[in-house]
Amino acid sequence: MSTIKDLQPKEIWNNFHALTQIPRPSKKEAGIIQYMKKFGEDLGLETTVDDVGNVIIKKPATPGMEDRKTVVLQAHLDMVPQKNSDKTFDFEKDPIVTLVDGDWVKADGTTLGSDNGIGVAAAMAVLQSDSLKHGPVEALFTVDEETGMTGAFGLKPGLLDGEILINMDSEDEGELYVGCAGGIDISATKKYKEKEVPEGHTAYALHVKGLKGGHSGLDIDKGRANANKLLFRFLMQAESDLQVRLAEAMGGDLRNAIPRESKATVLVPDNNKKAFNGMVDSYREMYRKEFAETEPDLGFSCGETGQPGGVIGKKEQYRFIRAIFACPNGVQRMSAAMEGLIETSTNLSVVKISGGTFQALSLTRSSVDSAKEATAWKVAAVFQLMKADVELSGDYPGWKPNMDSDILKVCQQVYHDRFGKVPEIKAIHAGLECGLLGGVYPKLDMISFGPTIRSPHSPDEKVNISTVKKFWEFLVAILESIPEKQTG
Repeated sequence: MSTIKDLQPKEIWNNFHALTQIPRPSKKEAGIIQYMKKFGEDLGLETTVDDVGNVIIKKPATPGMEDRKTVVLQAHLDMVPQKNSDKTFDFEKDPIVTLVDGDWVKADGTTLGSDNGIGVAAAMAVLQSDSLKHGPVEALFTVDEETGMTGAFGLKPGLLDGEILINMDSEDEGELYVGCAGGIDISATKKYKEKEVPEGHTAYALHVKGLKGGHSGLDIDKGRANANKLLFRFLMQAESDLQVRLAEAMGGDLRNAIPRESKATVLVPDNNKKAFNGMVDSYREMYRKEFAETEPDLGFSCGETGQPGGVIGKKEQYRFIRAIFACPNGVQRMSAAMEGLIETSTNLSVVKISGGTFQALSLTRSSVDSAKEATAWKVAAVFQLMKADVELSGDYPGWKPNMDSDILKVCQQVYHDRFGKVPEIKAIHAGLECGLLGGVYPKLDMISFGPTIRSPHSPDEKVNISTVKKFWEFLVAILESIPEKQTG
């Protein structure tokens, strides 16, 4: 059985394999930072680790290319740690197990880390090579892109000399990205006092599972279900019709991933047990019909469980359930400026109600800053009505397209010459670091591209082997075609 080290181009896949052996979930990147620092130093290249953990490795031009503009190759070191519920895996200790499946590479029950490991591996291959032709190159490996972009936020002026930035964090080969959405986090929290478990009630565990989940920006328009919204939609009726009491609920674990699972412990009056089980069966069939095309493996189940230590008071339960049910979620507006582009969306990513604390987390994205803010406040207003403490944080800007970009013109010409067709020009409904990096280095001419990756941020993540080869060929050809520095 072939492994990723047998794949071509070997310079990409060998580096990517090395990355899979180093745990690197967001905010836990110490091992990969040290590895990249040693990688640069072992090559004899100028290597810097900045105050927030970004790694910068600079490589001089190859002979005859010294007059070319300096290019920054940029990718992020961290990966999203997601696994299937039946998978035993520690993202802080265990290496990713990769599988070759036809023309795809995937992982065994976990996220793969091709987002953004393939981009990192490509930059490493450029730094290693003694045969490529290129001008001065600076590789910028940022940290914590997935949970706050703290690497890009913390990058200081004066560390980079580049005039062109190539971001390698896009996920559709044959497409050039010239803009991205900005984002803002919304956090709602509220303390409550647990009440005693009422007599004459049986405890049940409810579980929504089997959903596809995915990236809360790239996949938000795919019609996929949000596990938190499904669970609380059911709880609305179960509370109203059957006087069900809520003890605790938990769904989702990452702000930038569509939640695939959500579960709750509820207390059902003994005389309503039969009706409750029937309602679960009814909702399961209803959900399966609603999401037949997008969620073929949707599961909704219940089973008796041990008695919880307490329940939420009736008034607070009423408010909690309705706030989650009413919270805006999904695509809010499509772009009028670029066909097919999502302008604004929001994702109810995490719900945790347990032990006297209510917490709900959302991430709002938009390529229009005013729409981003308005949508974030709409989410905030829902939770403010239940008197929760609401915080808006992590606000980062979008990247406004520049259709007159010199590197865009170079990339269009190189792609056409190399592959015989014109690449699509797009903006992406996700938070590429280009918006932040352009704020620190406003003179950078930026472009983003990459191989085809499907279902990032979920255990279904996979990267297409054929497009990795094209991506590498394209990158090599671009580096050979970088224009000369302007003099005078």
